Amino acid sequence: MPEGVVCHSVDEVKKKVSDKDKLRVVKAQVHVGGRGKAGGVKLATTKAEAIEKAKQILGMDIKGITVEKILVADAVDIEKEFYVGLINDRNTKSVTLMASAEGGVEIEEVAKVSPEKIIKLTIDPAMGLMPWQARKISLQLFSDPKQIRQCADILVKLYQLYIETDSSLAEINPLVLTPDKQVLAIDGKMNFDDNALFRQKDIIAMREADKDEQKEIEANAKGLSYIKLDGNIGCMVNGAGLAMATMDMIKLYGGEPANFLDIGGSSNPQKVIDAMNILLSDKNVNSVMINIFGGITRCDDVARGLVAALDQINTDVPIVIRLSGTNAKEGLEIIEQTGLPVVKTMREAAQKAIELSKK
Repeated sequence: MPEGVVCHSVDEVKKKVSDKDKLRVVKAQVHVGGRGKAGGVKLATTKAEAIEKAKQILGMDIKGITVEKILVADAVDIEKEFYVGLINDRNTKSVTLMASAEGGVEIEEVAKVSPEKIIKLTIDPAMGLMPWQARKISLQLFSDPKQIRQCADILVKLYQLYIETDSSLAEINPLVLTPDKQVLAIDGKMNFDDNALFRQKDIIAMREADKDEQKEIEANAKGLSYIKLDGNIGCMVNGAGLAMATMDMIKLYGGEPANFLDIGGSSNPQKVIDAMNILLSDKNVNSVMINIFGGITRCDDVARGLVAALDQINTDVPIVIRLSGTNAKEGLEIIEQTGLPVVKTMREAAQKAIELSKK
């Protein structure tokens, strides 16, 4: 990899970057692709120029994300670009290694336009990526024995890293060949399995969550599944399938869901209180649709949790409730005492929530 330093301010660039004149690349560090096209990657030949480029990039907006730090690294002269990556493959129930001589572009585009240019290897989870397999893949990318060995070494280490960090994706794009015939990794990306983060303390320490992501993390800690969306109708349901159906129903009648929020199968009223707090903290929510189908979850417990939540939260956001299943009758009796709108079907709930959101 090229040498580089991460800087959070122009002052850090002044302190960390050496005075030696050489070609450097100044790169925005944000969790989004397309940085180069957005102006977030610039070249500099002197320290003074690197400082100037840092001023231009720090604070800029790239696809809705503000750049708060940059990487100032040695620029690399590129002769050829390649792609290598590892991903969890559900079809083979194993990790799949992908490699392509078409690097430097989005691999999804290569897969769509020229799938034959992607080399794939299913890795036996009991054996891992064997050195001979790494050499075999490298032989399809390079012809020089020295470069084949360099590439194979990178692939084996990338697989070790992938397994040790519980990754779901690890890719180098591009892996490059320089004019002096060195194989270098000059950009990469990793995704991690959220379910394994409890044993990845170092990775958790690097997490930089924005407000919405922080809300998702807090919801997860309380036993809720929450994902923010761009609409204005808050959704509270029990079960992921019902959540998807509820959002589809809202979309069918011309509305836009503001979130995915699944309280799960618990009958704990506190979950409903926590869920309402999360829903109503979103300033875009103009109405809330609560759609509960009681199996394990008891509708009367959900109703009690909702009443308790509204006693704690002062809100004028309209709420529509549909309860069906276990103890639905008891739950509806509790709700009706509050004067909140109660409907019988999911269709009615969606239509009513959309109507109220417009008022």
